[in-house]
Amino acid sequence: MKEYILKRLAMLIVVLLGVSIITFVLVRAAPGDPAVNLAGEHATAQVLENIREKYHLNKPLYEQYLIWIEMALKGDLGRSIKSRELVTIEIIERLPTTLELSLFAMIIASFFGIIAGIVSAVRQYSPVDYGVMFGALFGVSMPVFWLGLMMLFIFGVKLGILPIGGRLTTGIYLERITGLNILDSILTFNGEALLDSVKHLILPSIALATIPMATIARMTRSSMLEVLRQDYIRTERAKGLSERVVVYKHAIRNALIPIVTVIGMNVGLLMGGAVLTETIFTLPGLGKYIADAILAYDYPVIQGFTLFFATAFVIINLVTDIIYVYIDPRIKYR
Repeated sequence: MKEYILKRLAMLIVVLLGVSIITFVLVRAAPGDPAVNLAGEHATAQVLENIREKYHLNKPLYEQYLIWIEMALKGDLGRSIKSRELVTIEIIERLPTTLELSLFAMIIASFFGIIAGIVSAVRQYSPVDYGVMFGALFGVSMPVFWLGLMMLFIFGVKLGILPIGGRLTTGIYLERITGLNILDSILTFNGEALLDSVKHLILPSIALATIPMATIARMTRSSMLEVLRQDYIRTERAKGLSERVVVYKHAIRNALIPIVTVIGMNVGLLMGGAVLTETIFTLPGLGKYIADAILAYDYPVIQGFTLFFATAFVIINLVTDIIYVYIDPRIKYR
């Protein structure tokens, strides 16, 4: 196992190097000039040249890349052209918002997706099965931005039962410890902030969880149906075990590997999907941060975020592979 993990970490370096090169080239191939965007269209040539000099934009591409990658290896992702703040610090400040939203959405997607998939598999070809699969197809097809806007309009504007944006209602104080509002509320025994934080997370989390929930439900159903047709399941039933024991004690565990794979992939995708969700619900997370950076041609932010996101995605996949061993001891990595 240790040898396998070390090999995967070595591959991580190669992957990140490739991602950094591709991102660097594609960002600069896009039309637009960050110097003009920062100084304005009516800025003098001297002002534009000073900005390009400051951010090394007047150097050849390979020199710009070498400067940036050398800084990145030291943990410095550069300074934002727009805010002039360190990109590393800005990512760290916004990460808790995206992390909290993604985890909350993943819990919703995994819990309801797995339950729906199991029920659908156990009652194959029943009205329940058709209903679950129709709901899964509907969820996969639903654009996140449209669903988010409709939820805002219905539950936030028309009914007024849930907040329409932000992380915390103005006037409610919460001491910042980790940046995760729910965790900080628990650590500081702040019940008012805890309830308000949960209310603010409900709409964006459900909007973000819709597509992964549908994907997990479909994968769970498919995996469960395959396991339920195995000979050992028929043997368990022939021994007189109840259907509940057969399904929940024996079938689910053997159906978990593809389900865990889908969940692991969706954890990384949720962080990417947070771009639209955070923009709609005005959440100050990484999603809105990168959306603003793209519009402003903020090269250091785009490059730093992409490198961070790629690192997180690869690490999540590694953790998923390690979990396989604990689910099925027959799996051995060499």
